[in-house]
Amino acid sequence: MTAEERSLLEALDTIVGSEEVRAQIYPIVERVRTELARNRTAQMTWEPIPLTIYGGALPSGIRSSWVSILRGGATTGAERHPNSHQRMMSFEAAGDLQVRAGLADGEEQWQSNLLVSELGAPLERRWISIPRNVWHQVVVPEGSDWGGGFPFTLFRLRN
Repeated sequence: MTAEERSLLEALDTIVGSEEVRAQIYPIVERVRTELARNRTAQMTWEPIPLTIYGGALPSGIRSSWVSILRGGATTGAERHPNSHQRMMSFEAAGDLQVRAGLADGEEQWQSNLLVSELGAPLERRWISIPRNVWHQVVVPEGSDWGGGFPFTLFRLRN
């Protein structure tokens, strides 16, 4: 990770770590969690977060913000975004955000990045930066949902 990218993640972490911002994100998380509970066949539910929640504090270039909640045992499947750089953090619970950077299509070697939501954990354990065109997928272990009944809650910012 470059010093510039680390600085950006630290800034985002400070913004998202604000009690005022979290208080506005939690109702969105609850709606998304309720939708996942209601739709028993869905592996994941999501909702955009209005950028106005951040009160103009986001660095320029950030164009969207999302909450995604994944059920225990869910795998999103491989995807890549040719037009956006994603920064993701574990908002609640834990999950494995796997990347397959620099490998030829068809190779199945994934690099695991176990993300946790512990506020005292190092930045690299809570956030991941996924540049444009990098294959990635989220894997949540089988069994009960993570975190005392909470599914894995992922927070995304894209530019």
